[in-house]
Amino acid sequence: MSDTHALPLHVQISEMLIRDIHAGRLLDGARLPPERSFAETLGISVGTLRRALADLAEKGMLDRVQGSGNYVRAAPGAQSVYSFVRVELLAGGGLPTAELLSVERLSKPADLPAFGSSDHAHRIRRLRRLSGTPAVLEEIWLDAGYARTITAADLKESLYLFYREALGLWISRAEDRLGTAPVPDWAPPAFGPKPGAPALMATRVAFAQDGARAEVSRNWIDTEVAAYVARLA
Repeated sequence: MSDTHALPLHVQISEMLIRDIHAGRLLDGARLPPERSFAETLGISVGTLRRALADLAEKGMLDRVQGSGNYVRAAPGAQSVYSFVRVELLAGGGLPTAELLSVERLSKPADLPAFGSSDHAHRIRRLRRLSGTPAVLEEIWLDAGYARTITAADLKESLYLFYREALGLWISRAEDRLGTAPVPDWAPPAFGPKPGAPALMATRVAFAQDGARAEVSRNWIDTEVAAYVARLA
């Protein structure tokens, strides 16, 4: 995807820090580096960093103490754009980004779990990266009842954000089932495992705000670089 589809930079930084906190890479009560040096480490302006920190504070994940610094608060229930992304780098965390491979309107395959009311769905194929490392191959099927057409230009980096803003569709919960499956033949060269190789696969059924099954996705995970993580609290 082009940069026009990416989240604003301060949101990307906020999301990266949220995932690092949830993964335990930033511990509860830890003091973040001084803002100027932290911004230099991240390669961003101090103003962008401060907007990201303000977003964290608003979500209850940061205490900003005047004259002392910024302190992490591990709030497990805090919402984020990537709340439903369950795959992390082996070291934990990792900022999700996605490269769109294709989007088409097709008849629903017979081997998918039942979902939606239409006979057709929008198939979205993407390569998911975590902090720039190719990690997940995604095939998402959105029931066509939510949109007659979807083009590459319509889509955002975060599909669930696109669903909310453009379609009025809120994914309220999801059910994942893990298994193994061969990597499909449409996998791009950047994805580590080659087509036909066995891989961990997560099949997700995502539910709309009214409880209807809105979307089904298949996600092939490169376990050499990433892991599926579910945290219970």
